[in-house]
Amino acid sequence: MTGFLIRRVGQAIIVLLLVTMITFILLRSIPGNVAIAILGPAAYRNPAVLAQFNHAYGFDRPWFSQYLLWLGHLLQGNLGFSWTLDQSVASLLGQRLPKTIALVGISTIIALIVAVPVGLWQAVRRNKPVDYACTALSFLFYAAPPFFIGTVLILLFSVQIPLFGPEGPQGGLGSDFTDWHDLTLPVVTLALVTIALFSRYMRSAVLDTITEDYVRTARAKGASRRRVLWRHVMRNSLIPIATLLGLSIPGIMSGALITESVFNYPGMGYLFFQSAQKQDYPTMLGFVIVVAIATVVGSLLADVAYAVLDPRVRYTR
Repeated sequence: MTGFLIRRVGQAIIVLLLVTMITFILLRSIPGNVAIAILGPAAYRNPAVLAQFNHAYGFDRPWFSQYLLWLGHLLQGNLGFSWTLDQSVASLLGQRLPKTIALVGISTIIALIVAVPVGLWQAVRRNKPVDYACTALSFLFYAAPPFFIGTVLILLFSVQIPLFGPEGPQGGLGSDFTDWHDLTLPVVTLALVTIALFSRYMRSAVLDTITEDYVRTARAKGASRRRVLWRHVMRNSLIPIATLLGLSIPGIMSGALITESVFNYPGMGYLFFQSAQKQDYPTMLGFVIVVAIATVVGSLLADVAYAVLDPRVRYTR
């Protein structure tokens, strides 16, 4: 296991470098002048100010020289400075990232609590009206984009039936756990999409597991249906769910970013859209770093969870 973890960490570092390099090149390829976007159109009248800005931030250098300069600062723990918000990127991420983690974490826990038994129930009641109804709802929520689901929930439960607030909690991280009235709709929006995904995989995994020889053997020995389902079928069916959970972290985070923009929730997504509109490259690159790290860590956790749930798997080489 130790050798496996070392190899995966090494691969993760290479992936992070490639992702940041590609993102850096794409951001630098966006049409427009960064200095004009930051300093305003009036800066055209003062070429000396434009030249000073470009020299200060390295825009007068080749792209690879700019990337190496940025990478050197990153290795020192310096993520840069936000031009538009007049604040260091590290402090911005420190303020916004916990709120996004809270949103993603709460919605994912709720999704797992709902999706696992629903998928198991669908598999047991395969091709029955309940299975068809749950399948239709799963396809509906999986196909619908989060901004559409969020908008519909706002219209229904904030405008027509004013039960919850139309915006997410606007305070610090503590408000997310105290102001549930405003947090409910963002969490439900993200959870509905995740439930649709996990329940389909759980149903498929249970249908595959329930036909295995060890399940038939347990039944032949006289084990009750409940014991067979919960002790044998459930555990082995959770293996693909654990793998999916780790690999779907980027998708869940992407859904969270859209959800935050719909509900004006001051997390990473709201910060990213603000930065993208104003071409705030340092903040956007800091955001990419966070997503890339989350992706790599999620993949690594998926492999570890797979080894824990399935004792036949051993990473010894």
